[in-house]
Amino acid sequence: MKRWLYALPVVALVVVAGFGGWQMIRPSKGEFERVSRAAPEHVFPLMDGSGEIAFAPPPGGQPVVVNLFASWCAPCEAEHKYLVALGEQHPGQVYGVLYKDKVADGAKFLERLGNPYTQVALDPDGRGGLDFGLTGVPETFVISAEGEIILHIGGPLDDTLVQKISGALEAPRS
Repeated sequence: MKRWLYALPVVALVVVAGFGGWQMIRPSKGEFERVSRAAPEHVFPLMDGSGEIAFAPPPGGQPVVVNLFASWCAPCEAEHKYLVALGEQHPGQVYGVLYKDKVADGAKFLERLGNPYTQVALDPDGRGGLDFGLTGVPETFVISAEGEIILHIGGPLDDTLVQKISGALEAPRS
């Protein structure tokens, strides 16, 4: 029998391992959209202690942005300037959820970088994030006036994503 036949399983293993390694080195952007998924009915306490908030339907009866962040999250700090710009472009439509973090640490984070949020909700145990479908902070959701998640962005924001979010906030809905 020919010796090269013994090499076939090894070659197949190398090819499969190479493909798997390539996928791990070059993951997709971490952005996905799922149109017409209902926003969770989870009720969050507000960071300032003034009550509670839910996003199904969103406050004010208009489309809103919900950004899940944490003070311990380096990508959250990197994206913060984009949230500040978004908050200036769309006053009253940008909300934050402090995810698995201490209130004092979140307050220091916002004091240092600026607070772009209309209100900040608390999710100390992460249950609200799970209800949203969070895979890791930061993540940003756009919720329509009808309470549907119309855009979900996993990972930190940049200029292009802020434009996409603005477009979703301004798009007419039927």
